[in-house]
Amino acid sequence: METPHELRTVDEQDGSVRTRTYDDGSVIVADFGADAGDLSIDVVGDTAIVVADDRQVEFELPEGADEISVNNGVLTIEE
Repeated sequence: METPHELRTVDEQDGSVRTRTYDDGSVIVADFGADAGDLSIDVVGDTAIVVADDRQVEFELPEGADEISVNNGVLTIEE
């Protein structure tokens, strides 16, 4: 599973994005950092909209993404 380009901007703004590939799938983890505040996500069709305080990131879900969640400022996309 490839990390959406729009999520890569998180790395540029005091966060981090990592992709891990395993035998049975892969996981993308985007940590929006300590200043992210309450992180929320809305999925409309194949589009995910992540809102962190006054910041919004919108991206197409990667092919194969079947689970998406947020917890403590961390977005996780699993295949």
